[in-house]
Amino acid sequence: MYSMLLDIIAVVALICAAYLGVGLFIYCMQPRFLYEPIRKISCTPVKFGLDFEEVYFKTADRLLLHGWFIPAPNAKFTVLYCHGNGGNMMYFLNTVNFLNKLGLNCFIFDYRGYGESQGAPSENGTYLDARAAYRWLTKKKSVAPQQIILFGWSLGGSIAAYLATKSKSAGLVIENAFTSYSAIGQKFFPYMPVKLFARFDYPTIDYVRKVTCPILVIHSKNDEIIPFELGLEIYDAANEPKRFVEIIGRHQRRHRHIPGKPKTGDAYEKAWTNWLTFLKELADIENAQQKYA
Repeated sequence: MYSMLLDIIAVVALICAAYLGVGLFIYCMQPRFLYEPIRKISCTPVKFGLDFEEVYFKTADRLLLHGWFIPAPNAKFTVLYCHGNGGNMMYFLNTVNFLNKLGLNCFIFDYRGYGESQGAPSENGTYLDARAAYRWLTKKKSVAPQQIILFGWSLGGSIAAYLATKSKSAGLVIENAFTSYSAIGQKFFPYMPVKLFARFDYPTIDYVRKVTCPILVIHSKNDEIIPFELGLEIYDAANEPKRFVEIIGRHQRRHRHIPGKPKTGDAYEKAWTNWLTFLKELADIENAQQKYA
């Protein structure tokens, strides 16, 4: 009996040690799981026949970041695009081209540690990077806040939502984003106390609750990485005015996934054109109120 008890204790201890070992592994590897930067940039917007301005700008902590400003003729709005966690801005040129065809200026930039941007990625660092990009648009490019649409895809959705709590804008678009880092971590490690091991927050849903500008939430019903339900939770947490658009297309690992238009066709384009019409109507109403105030 005593021997059996020792055996049980040994098995339990072994299981606990293995569980703790997995937890420590997850804790140590989180930055590599979350950030998948690629330094090399082998193509530019020229690939799509787009004119662009090469941009270098500094963050509040003095890092030099790299971006592209792609103008569109007679654009009423400028999109500040926060891309996903993998690759660099080169991997999101399909979306840049799509936005350009909609008649939107686009400013896309690389977070620290991505592409030609200095430094190494971190949560607070990505927030500083987004604020620096916004500052470049408004100060150096003289784009008015009411003409800026903040747009974030996947990880960028959380970063754009954060920026929307700190800066004025015409609207916020969040596509295929998670509610928080721990929420997405729970999906991949359902038997682990993810919150205890989490080294990052990225609390998208908390930021969204504080956002006062119009919000468009876009999410794929068959997203295998970030569940559709998380997109619905973000939408439910958002303040009015808000809209939700369901799209199709898998959110694949690494860089095989092409966001937006290539996966969803006319429905995605219609969502954007309707959204832009809505923002223009809001702008016209605000201008009329100011005129006759």
